[in-house]
Amino acid sequence: MRGRLVRLGPTIDGVLEQHGYPEPVARLLAEAMALVATMATALKFEGVFSLQAKGDGPVSTLVADCRSGQSDEHVNDGPANDERANDELPSGLRGYAGFDADRLLGLSIGPGAELVPLLLGKGYLAFTIDPYGEDMERYQGIVDLSGASLADAAHAYFAQSEQLKARIILAAKRRPDRLGRWRWRAGGLMLQQLPEKTPSSDSGSDSESLTPEERYEAWERVTALAATAKADELTSPDLPPNDLLYRLFHEDGVRVFDAKPLEPRCTCSAERLGGVLRSFTAEEIEAITQDGVIAAACQFCSREYRFDPVNLAEIST
Repeated sequence: MRGRLVRLGPTIDGVLEQHGYPEPVARLLAEAMALVATMATALKFEGVFSLQAKGDGPVSTLVADCRSGQSDEHVNDGPANDERANDELPSGLRGYAGFDADRLLGLSIGPGAELVPLLLGKGYLAFTIDPYGEDMERYQGIVDLSGASLADAAHAYFAQSEQLKARIILAAKRRPDRLGRWRWRAGGLMLQQLPEKTPSSDSGSDSESLTPEERYEAWERVTALAATAKADELTSPDLPPNDLLYRLFHEDGVRVFDAKPLEPRCTCSAERLGGVLRSFTAEEIEAITQDGVIAAACQFCSREYRFDPVNLAEIST
């Protein structure tokens, strides 16, 4: 078996705090960002892995994506003038939630509440794999929002698109840092059963041949151990990842590979937004112009852009 463990601290706290989401919405988005980071790092490709949920609940839209390397697209929060190769750059993470504040009022949502049916309601969840390169094909899988959590939706996705078993555990919560400031943290743990007698991309050697009964028993045992991981453990800044893995799987042994960093990164730009505005009609441009200026903010990073409606190529921030 192989696994992925994701721990998110300042990366996710900055994304959530700049929007000022209500606590339940922030927790749902934090879990979504932990989920895409966990699943994206398990895929062997260079590109963007994204999650988009649409529902009829108080949260109508939930979007999160994780992009490997720098790509050839403009990014406004990536390392400036970084000449390192794409595979040496941290993967970028971003997220956004659209919600109806009035519909959130009166809802009683505790720490252990089932967020998907309460906040998203009925709808669908789409996972999209978009590799870099013009000749690369885009793949999308869609599942119903029928479970209690985003992890349940991910399990449904794997059941319909993968032949191998997978198990995901997610957690997100606000915790005090060493200075007593409350910060958002999130964690994700993913297990996958490797193909039988197939070379492992991680080890370069054949996985051990087991009988179907042995494979079943091994999977049941390891997933039961993983299920004992508590939210406090997945999100604790004081529990190193290796210590958590040892707590869970020391009887079977775990080989840990080099950690890979994640950073907040948005792909918005004046050129992109200007291109969208140039597709508007004159009447639409007039309707959104105030005091001679078109002002727009990115839903993901909240960066504000200001355009001269006469010349949309000009921008001041």
